[in-house]
Amino acid sequence: MNLMKVVEKEFAVKNEYPKFTSGDTVTVHYKIKEGNKERIQQYRGVVIQRSGEGHTETFTVRKMSGNIGVERIFPVASPFIDKIEVNKHGKVRRARIFYLRDLTGKKARIREKKF
Repeated sequence: MNLMKVVEKEFAVKNEYPKFTSGDTVTVHYKIKEGNKERIQQYRGVVIQRSGEGHTETFTVRKMSGNIGVERIFPVASPFIDKIEVNKHGKVRRARIFYLRDLTGKKARIREKKF
């Protein structure tokens, strides 16, 4: 067996988050330390991609701040993530929706998946 996988299993941190994929709108509650104070900041946006596996898995969230698009990469195993809420499940055809960067206005909408 691969030695790196054995070490990753030993040090893996189990976090229980809901299932989400690219196209979903999520709110990430992220802990921020300012001096000796700690607060939780909410970052709400569309998941553009999920990459990696196991302990090194990350996901990218894109939100619009005014007219400027802001992307942030979160490690799934980060101890600073308090919780992740899935607000909407989006219906997209690809796993990495980088084409969303070029779209503005009504074209940048993602249809909601109906259950």
